[in-house]
Amino acid sequence: MSNLQDWPEPVVRVQSLSDSGLCNIPDRYVKPPTERPSLSNSHDNDDANIPIIDLSGLYGDDDNLRAKIRREISAACREWGFFQVINHGISPELMDQARENWRQFFHAPMEIKQSYANSPKTYEGYGSRLGVKKGAILDWSDYYFLHYRPSSLKDFNKWPAVPTSCREVIDEYCKELVELCGRLMKVLSINLGLEEDHLQNAFGGENIGACLRVNFYPKCPQPDLTLGLSSHSDPGGLTMLLPDDQVTGLQVRKDDRWITVKPARHAFIVNIGDQVQVLSNAKYKSVEHRVAVNSDKERVSLAFFYNPKSDIPIEPLKELVTEENPSLYPPMTFDEYRLFIRLRGPKGKSQVESMKSPR
Repeated sequence: MSNLQDWPEPVVRVQSLSDSGLCNIPDRYVKPPTERPSLSNSHDNDDANIPIIDLSGLYGDDDNLRAKIRREISAACREWGFFQVINHGISPELMDQARENWRQFFHAPMEIKQSYANSPKTYEGYGSRLGVKKGAILDWSDYYFLHYRPSSLKDFNKWPAVPTSCREVIDEYCKELVELCGRLMKVLSINLGLEEDHLQNAFGGENIGACLRVNFYPKCPQPDLTLGLSSHSDPGGLTMLLPDDQVTGLQVRKDDRWITVKPARHAFIVNIGDQVQVLSNAKYKSVEHRVAVNSDKERVSLAFFYNPKSDIPIEPLKELVTEENPSLYPPMTFDEYRLFIRLRGPKGKSQVESMKSPR
């Protein structure tokens, strides 16, 4: 991605706009009417929610309970592309520490944050836009992106040193999430009728990619006109989101409705990425989602991406391709796919849909 040296326009920090006390958001953040969040179709106040799955019996001695949990995960992957997991084995204290460390970073002086400013070449560091299209309508958010795996990309010097515990907490948090994702990958494989390590091996075995994107959504004076993150499906493998359980914002598309996710306390929100949709030949679905913003509350969320090794061609697994269900996608490496998306910015489900082989 060496051709992506810099942003096409000067970068404006959304947090600075919010802190300035402006009453109207700049035109650069105003979405077209068809893309704006609407209380009439977001179903924020009804009982709809993504499935919540208790993992506590997944590794016990009760075969019936293990089978039940696997069935719940299978249904969620096929019908929703999203689910929440509780009793997942990661300590609530570590989850809280991780979120609080990042909140402190985003409230650090601007000159400290600016020392970590990113570029589109790698996206690593402190950023405020996705995509490099000049004149694009932007999202109401700032973020921090960093690499965890492979170890050749992991560079502590590119991680925040503020607050002082940040690097240590991030390292432990990401280590725990790699292990949790590995456990979930086994369940996904078994549910597809494959050996438990099949999906993991397709990702590159131990040589997976993993990265963290921390999202900061400042208060917005006109939340009905913009989005914190535009509609998209995640390009990678699995996403583990630690939401702000005090402030809702994530919305998932389900049957042409936008469902506002109600986070369970100390749960992770799991969603299927485009690479798993491709490997499963669309048996598992990566699903459009977006983020609404709030007029009187900021919001911090941590999205951990568990991805294939970047240079392995990803295509439907041959065990899942039959005459009745032919391969839907041509092979493409994750590096190629990621560049495709970074040039365009968030575009709903159009990325993975545009890859489909002609029938």
